[in-house]
Amino acid sequence: MSARIEAQPRADEWVWLQRAVFVLVRPGEVFQAMRDDSDSAARARSEAVLALVILSGIATVLWTPVAGTLMDVKGAHAGDGLDVALWAFFTGGLYGTVFYFVGGLVLYALTRVVGGITYRQARHVLAFASGPVALSLLVLWPLRLAIYGEDLFRTGGSDHGAGNTTFVVLELLFAAWSLVLLVVGLRAVRRQPRLERG
Repeated sequence: MSARIEAQPRADEWVWLQRAVFVLVRPGEVFQAMRDDSDSAARARSEAVLALVILSGIATVLWTPVAGTLMDVKGAHAGDGLDVALWAFFTGGLYGTVFYFVGGLVLYALTRVVGGITYRQARHVLAFASGPVALSLLVLWPLRLAIYGEDLFRTGGSDHGAGNTTFVVLELLFAAWSLVLLVVGLRAVRRQPRLERG
């Protein structure tokens, strides 16, 4: 019996990990499922939220000017790919976490005017809306690394010009996609089914 009880939360967590992908193609369904703000429902979403927060945080910090200078040091202490990966993971995780809590608080405060959403729901909507930014880490960054290599992390490398501008425009499109998902998510979580209104 206890194995059966344990299997249900695992199944729910797997469903939410799948929804972290489905939010890219069927966002309305995913965000409507967030109307359930019970502790068990929130717990089931936690792994997907964590993955999205870390991946989108890493994608964001890799676009900062600091990332473009990580391998500038010359000599025996010159940075290598492992140093960049560790920096991106820890800095991205920290940035994603801060953005998740502070951004969620700002979002919650803004939605208090119209009501109908909790702080936890605001954070979870923000995390799932960051799905396209997380996707950009998996789609755009391997291409950029294949084309420019270590020059991405050095001042004055070959990562300038029309090619880099194309990548910047693509990243901005992913960010705009995230903003659209944020609006869709807030509307879906706020809207109550008609049966509940009467």
